Amino acid sequence: MAILSIQSHVAFGHVGNDAITLPLQRLRREVWAVHTVMFAAHAGYGAPRGPVFPPETVTAVVGGLEERGLLPRCSAVLSGYLGSAAMGEAVLDALDRVRRANPSALFCCDPVMGDASPGLYVREGIPEFMKARAIPAADIATPNAFELALLTGMRPDTLSTALDGCRALAALGPEIVLLTSLERDGTPDHCIEMMVYRGGEAWVVATPKFDLTPAPNGAGDLTAALFLAHYIETRRPEEALARTASSIHAVFSETRKAGTRELALLAAQDSLVDPETRFAVTKVA
Repeated sequence: MAILSIQSHVAFGHVGNDAITLPLQRLRREVWAVHTVMFAAHAGYGAPRGPVFPPETVTAVVGGLEERGLLPRCSAVLSGYLGSAAMGEAVLDALDRVRRANPSALFCCDPVMGDASPGLYVREGIPEFMKARAIPAADIATPNAFELALLTGMRPDTLSTALDGCRALAALGPEIVLLTSLERDGTPDHCIEMMVYRGGEAWVVATPKFDLTPAPNGAGDLTAALFLAHYIETRRPEEALARTASSIHAVFSETRKAGTRELALLAAQDSLVDPETRFAVTKVA
């Protein structure tokens, strides 16, 4: 079964579809990558050069998959950076086509909008689209702490507010909320956390925080994809969280060794399947 991934593409670097294709393939998941943009490199290197595809391009590509009778083989749709609310509508159209062919297909929405630094970096209309249209359609939502606060008005500064924020987002529609980049009162020193919430239950995992300057782009894209793949396999959010955290730690470890701002996916590819260090999750609700 395949994962239909609709997000950005860069010729150099590892963000969007270029951050998730190899890892998902190493986890034995077929990837159908549909690109929203085609840039030379991500914006961390300066103003992007290359085309931004219109929503009609995405719709045409997905329509081609549909015409060839492939959509029943799609187990999930994964969305990332959209670029515009109109592109978001194209993603939801793709989801509708997939679910007509396979009603059990999941939708994992990574609501890419910003981060603690540099803040909001998407166009007007995207936050409103995420809250009103994309998040309610999702089975899994994977916001970072900044995005959770933007969507719910609740800053996850403590365990209690993190849980409240996840509950509030889940109330909009998704069964599962994966909260990333969590640094709260109670996070162990020199660590960063992730939390997963489903149906009133929640688990947290803490991993060492690497000092990488500048921080590599694409980690959120990779996290969402790994969690989706592990959840499809296990149907246990706490197990998917543990596996995802272990693999992300391995990728960051190899990235630090390489001394590059790009995720060291090639060097870490075996650890994506069988990470040397495994992290346990703690149930907090």
